[in-house]
Amino acid sequence: QLVLVESGGGSVQAGGSLRLSCASEGTYRPTCMAWFRQAPGKERELVATIALGGRTYYGDSVKGRFIISQDITDNLYIQINSAKTEDTAMYYCAARVVGWLCNVPPTDDDFARWGRGTQVHVSA
Repeated sequence: QLVLVESGGGSVQAGGSLRLSCASEGTYRPTCMAWFRQAPGKERELVATIALGGRTYYGDSVKGRFIISQDITDNLYIQINSAKTEDTAMYYCAARVVGWLCNVPPTDDDFARWGRGTQVHVSA
């Protein structure tokens, strides 16, 4: 079983930075992990994925501003830089438990384990 717990959300001004963390606890080591986000009234959106070995993939809206990373204990991070008001959303950590590495492009259905989310608010 794999449990994911996000942290690090909060408020930041536009142009600022924030780092979100996702603690991964369990005996299973996913070969692909991801960050998604969902703003009120909008569909869930892919932020980024990282595969075992370090290959990354970013959604178009965050490319060049966000950086996904993972440490040796499988904790997952997303560095938000040059924050925009449209980055305001609930951010979720997800792990793939069936299949190998990350699909390109990835879809929600690839990920069977999800955290409860951490809220990010970017003010103008």
